[in-house]
Amino acid sequence: MRHLDLIPKKEVSSFRKLAIGTWTTTYDPTVYGTLKIRMEKALEYIEAFRRRTGKRLTVTHLVAKATAEALRRCPDANAILRWNRIYLRKSVTLSVLVVQTDDGTHKVDLTAAKIDDADKKTLLQIAQEMEETIDRVRKRKDRALESGKSTVQKVPFLLMNLFLKVLSFVMYTLNLDLSWAGMPKDAFGSATITNVGSLGLDTAYVPLVPYTRVPIFVAPGAVKDEPVVEDGKVVPGKVMNVNASFDHRFIDGFHASVLSKTLREMFENPFESFDRIEDLPTSEELARHDTPAEAVPAAG
Repeated sequence: MRHLDLIPKKEVSSFRKLAIGTWTTTYDPTVYGTLKIRMEKALEYIEAFRRRTGKRLTVTHLVAKATAEALRRCPDANAILRWNRIYLRKSVTLSVLVVQTDDGTHKVDLTAAKIDDADKKTLLQIAQEMEETIDRVRKRKDRALESGKSTVQKVPFLLMNLFLKVLSFVMYTLNLDLSWAGMPKDAFGSATITNVGSLGLDTAYVPLVPYTRVPIFVAPGAVKDEPVVEDGKVVPGKVMNVNASFDHRFIDGFHASVLSKTLREMFENPFESFDRIEDLPTSEELARHDTPAEAVPAAG
């Protein structure tokens, strides 16, 4: 059984071939960038969404939906490398890094909550799914993740580098599904999101993790007050840095521009870009009828 549904990219530019041949690992080709976004309208949208649905919508949810939409618009960025060739993913899967704790033993861990087909889901669907998934992950009730982590715990430190290289080779290069062996299927997806703003940071760049084969890490920073220029005048504003790390072997300036333009467009025009507030179920409807997320119409 296949680990991922992939199709080979048939047309590859000469630069892309040179880039693939130049860098043999994800340690070398990392490109870092920061996009500064005005947040006034996005914060208004989050507040309106919360009032309407009673759901705790956050900046991370907006970033997840906008990233999924960006990958839908730029399918060449939704890819992995196998055998030194680019393979395009057939679906958009995102992962959100989550802090996991055990109150009894004071153990702290970092794990990923996955969202499959994120580009096809509404913002409400993503918010509800993330809430359920993160709750399950933090309570250590995700069997696939816990099984995989249990397997990793059994590997001696001396063999970890070799273990991760072999694991990555089997799961991504050979594209074999190892869920039977306790390894979660496509645990990290097309892009990974981690909110460094929750740590009080404005800017931070996440290193690419070679064994995951994830080419994009997105790290939204804290929303802060900052002077901005509006109609030629300096006025107070609210801004947020969206920091990203890219694998330059198959993501370049063109792909990055599509991703950044999509995020800016959606964040600065949230009422038109995300779920329409008037179409969302109210908190009373959600509580009374237990309205499934699938019943909510997509924005646009």
